[in-house]
Amino acid sequence: MRPALCEDALRLGRILAELAPSEPEVHGLVALMEIQASRSKARVGPTGQPILLLDQNRALWDQLLIHRGLAALERAGKLGEKRGPYALQAAIAACHATALAADQTDWERIAGLYAELAQLAPSPVVELNRAVAIAMARGPAAGLELVDALTAEPALENYHLLPSVRGDFLFKLGRLAEARVEFQRAASLTRNSRERDLLLERARISE
Repeated sequence: MRPALCEDALRLGRILAELAPSEPEVHGLVALMEIQASRSKARVGPTGQPILLLDQNRALWDQLLIHRGLAALERAGKLGEKRGPYALQAAIAACHATALAADQTDWERIAGLYAELAQLAPSPVVELNRAVAIAMARGPAAGLELVDALTAEPALENYHLLPSVRGDFLFKLGRLAEARVEFQRAASLTRNSRERDLLLERARISE
């Protein structure tokens, strides 16, 4: 986390929204940044370890930033009938921000928003995120089927989140030996030491 850089980005985004008030994607971008920034204090533990979204303490989420983000998203919606990539990503972030608890997240809606984003801006990473949402909504087997189809994507060959996600699905399905291999591969691919520690811990508990 780089809080000062994040604050600069928010400041510039807000200035841009004032300079181009009729551009819906500008407000979509600001909405996305505001909502993502709202979780900054909950993303990292006391020793610097990353805390996954579903494990975060939502009491630490900044409600002012969430309200600003939701307001910007509403402005984007009023300015254009068709949502752009930033507005769609902000809408996904809003689903998390408005859920009072992790188990109240509307994963079906998130999966639908990712499908809409995939139509507008096709990307293997978007498909991977859609697979996660589908797994959360319909079970890990449904997500694993989609992820398996992405393993041949050249763009994801060295992307550590692909084996990380696949390992998570396998773990939930009780296929622990396979999950351990995936977590170890993910750990070998990430450049972030904190993420590496987290993935190796997941590999260890898969033994």
